[in-house]
Amino acid sequence: MRPLTSVSGMISALWRFRHFILTSIRSEFQGRFARSSLGALWHILNPLAQAAILALILSEVMGIRLPNMDRAAYPIHLMAGTAAWGLFAEIFNRCVTVFITYSGSLKKISFPRLCLPMIVWGSALLNHVLLLSAIGAVFLFLGHPPNAGWLLLPVSILLISMFAFGLGLLLGIINVFVRDVAEVTGILLQIWFWLTPIVYTTEQVPARFRWLVAFNPMAPLVETYEDAMLLGRWPDLTSLGPVAAIAALLVALAFLLFRRASAELVDAL
Repeated sequence: MRPLTSVSGMISALWRFRHFILTSIRSEFQGRFARSSLGALWHILNPLAQAAILALILSEVMGIRLPNMDRAAYPIHLMAGTAAWGLFAEIFNRCVTVFITYSGSLKKISFPRLCLPMIVWGSALLNHVLLLSAIGAVFLFLGHPPNAGWLLLPVSILLISMFAFGLGLLLGIINVFVRDVAEVTGILLQIWFWLTPIVYTTEQVPARFRWLVAFNPMAPLVETYEDAMLLGRWPDLTSLGPVAAIAALLVALAFLLFRRASAELVDAL
């Protein structure tokens, strides 16, 4: 019962500091775009531009198409996949370095240290909602208005963010003590992107490499975005069960590791 009490205590502390977390998310969002004439549009334009460039090169130059679908299908598939991956990558990357990035605040201000990754989580979710709004407008322009499949996106967002938060926080705690972790994860994340069916579909993967997709927890999460946004299709929820279990386990392990390491965290910084 002792670990459970400690974890529940951390959750209670987060609830008591909820106004601090929400205020920090708002301040971070406003500060990121201070003195910028386009403000939050820059956060939306960057991933859209990346998806547009990939779509132009892969579909127009290399002639990649989705079978039995119209010309706009591949850009939509690509934007859906990059949106899902972008949410994961932002939460994961920032959680890996969050304690080092805010080491000055940790040493000067008294607040639950777990507030920092929660602020990262909330900020990434806010950015993602704005991005999805912009993607919806682009889809209207392409003749594919948002459909009923979009109603499943909150489930996908929750699972992606939990998976990224749990894994990122675990590695972020280790990164405080072993600084090479952030460098290694940066390289592995690039490889992971290309092993995930974003610029291609699972059906296009050669049979001998399908096992890489099968063991990739991000694959079914990305595919829920692609199925919902492109096909208006609800995925088989049973395929998300193992990923949901992994995400919940990672969050639980991250909380437990944080409880054990929190006493030494500031000293290691």
